[in-house]
Amino acid sequence: MVYNILDYLEASAAKYPEKIAFADIEQSFTYQEVFSYARRIGSRLSKVLVQNSPVPVLMEKEAWTLNVFMGAVCAGCFYTLVDISQPAERIQTILKTLEAKIVVTSSQYLEKVQALCFDGEILLIEELAKSEIDKETLDSRRKTACDTDPLYTNFTSGSTGVPKGVVVSHRSVIDFTEHFVRIFGIGTEDVIGNQAPFDFDVSVKDIYPALRTGATLQVIPKKYFSVPKKLLDFLDERKVTTLTWAVSALCIISMLKGFRYKVPESIRRVMFSGEVMPVKHLNYWKSYLPDALYVNLYGPTEITCNCTYYILDREFSEEETLPIGEAFPNERVFLLDENDKLLTKPGVLGEICVSGTALALGYYRNQEKTDEVFVQNPLNHCYVEPIYRTGDLGRYDEKGELYYVTRKDFQIKHMGHRIELGEIETALQALDGIERALCIFDEPNTKILCFYAGKLLAKEIIQQLTEKLPRFMIPNIFCQVETMPMTKNGKIDRKKLMADYQMQDKKQER
Repeated sequence: MVYNILDYLEASAAKYPEKIAFADIEQSFTYQEVFSYARRIGSRLSKVLVQNSPVPVLMEKEAWTLNVFMGAVCAGCFYTLVDISQPAERIQTILKTLEAKIVVTSSQYLEKVQALCFDGEILLIEELAKSEIDKETLDSRRKTACDTDPLYTNFTSGSTGVPKGVVVSHRSVIDFTEHFVRIFGIGTEDVIGNQAPFDFDVSVKDIYPALRTGATLQVIPKKYFSVPKKLLDFLDERKVTTLTWAVSALCIISMLKGFRYKVPESIRRVMFSGEVMPVKHLNYWKSYLPDALYVNLYGPTEITCNCTYYILDREFSEEETLPIGEAFPNERVFLLDENDKLLTKPGVLGEICVSGTALALGYYRNQEKTDEVFVQNPLNHCYVEPIYRTGDLGRYDEKGELYYVTRKDFQIKHMGHRIELGEIETALQALDGIERALCIFDEPNTKILCFYAGKLLAKEIIQQLTEKLPRFMIPNIFCQVETMPMTKNGKIDRKKLMADYQMQDKKQER
C-alpha cells in the first residue's frame, strides 16, 4: 500500500537512481539527486516547522522548484507554489491566509521577496540544499504521517476577489495517480512535457505520474508557448511522449499551423482540459498525429485534477461538442437538478456533482466557503458522504454520454429565453475563418458580446450563424481580436477581454 507521495520518490530513486527525473532548459536532476535534495531540504525545514505546516515556495516554474516541493513533503509539511511574478498584494494575501512562518525562495528572487515586507523567515534553496540530513527527525515525521495529511494547497481566484486555497491530501493524489497511469498506459520510458504552472492542478498530472513510474518530466519554459517553433523543437529534441495541456496551449499550435514547421513524432498521448476543446483544433492535431491517444479530461481543482475522462475513439464534426466521458474509478459523478433531485434523463440540464476519495479537504482557513460547496450528499440521509458541487452544468445525451454545457454563471436569460453561451461558442468555432471564439453576457446592457480571433467580418458571421442558431442567440456585438488573452493557467482571460471592451466603449462615447 502507498500512503505517502514519498513512497513514489523512494521507489523510483531505488530503481532508476541515474535516470533524469526533472529537467528544464538549464538544469536536470536524477532521481537519486531529487531524493537527496528532498531529504536535505526536509531536514532543515523540520527544524523550524511543525508537522503539516505550509511551505510557501516563492519561485517560478523550473526543475529546482520540484526539489523544494519534495523537501516540504519530507519535512511532513505541505507546499504552496506562490508565483513570484504575481502582484505583491495577492502574494501578501496568500501568505496571510497561510499564516506562513517561513517562505522558501532562491537568491534570484530574494529582492522581490524582501520587498514584500514578510515578517517571517526567508530561506534560500541554495542554503537548504547544503543542509545535513537528519534521518531521525525525518523518520519520526514519516512514522506519524497519515494519507489524509495535506500534500499541497493551490490558490484559485475567489468570487469576492480574495484567493481561496484548495487543500489536497496525499490520499487524493495517490488515488488519482494510480488510475491515471494505468488507464492511459504511462510508463518508465515516457517523457512528460509540462505546460501547466506549478500552482495549477494540471501540473499534478505531470509531476506525480512521473514519480510513480520513473518517467522523466521536462519543464517547458512558459515563453516557448508564444514561439511555436521553439516549442516544437523542444518537444522533438527532448523526445516528449505525453502532453497533458490546457486547451488553449494546444490551440496555439493549431491556430498558427505549427506542424507545417515540424511534427514531433515521439508524441503518443495528447490529453487536454480546462476549457471546451474546439473540434476544429482537435482535428488539426489528429491530422498530423493520427496514431496518438487523445483524451478529453474534465474536473475542477477541488476534486484533485479530474473526475471524468473521454478517450476519443470516433471522429467528431466541427459542429459537435466532445463528451466529458465517464468517471475515474473510485469517483462518483452525477447530476442534480435545482431541487437536489438526481437527473438521469437525456437532455435535462443539471449541476455536476462529485463524491469519492478525490475530493479536496476544503479551502484553507475558509470554513464559510468550504461549507458552500463541500456539502452532504442530499441523496444520502443515512451517513456522512461529502460531495463537491462544481457549479458546472451538464447533461446526458441519448446514449447516456455526459457533456459539460456551461458554468452556472454563464447560463443567461436573454430576450425571454434561457441560453447557454457554450452552445453559441460551439457554433462560432465551427465556422471557416474563425479560430477561437468566446461569448460574454453584458447583463446591464442585455447584450451578448462575441470576442473572436479570425478573418471574418461581423456581417459574415451573422449571415452564417443564422443558419445554425435561432435569432435570439445571435450575439449583439462582435469584437475582433488579434489573439485571445490568456490567464497564467492557460485559459482565455474573460476579465481582460471585458475590460478592453469597456475601455474601447468609453473612448467611443467621448
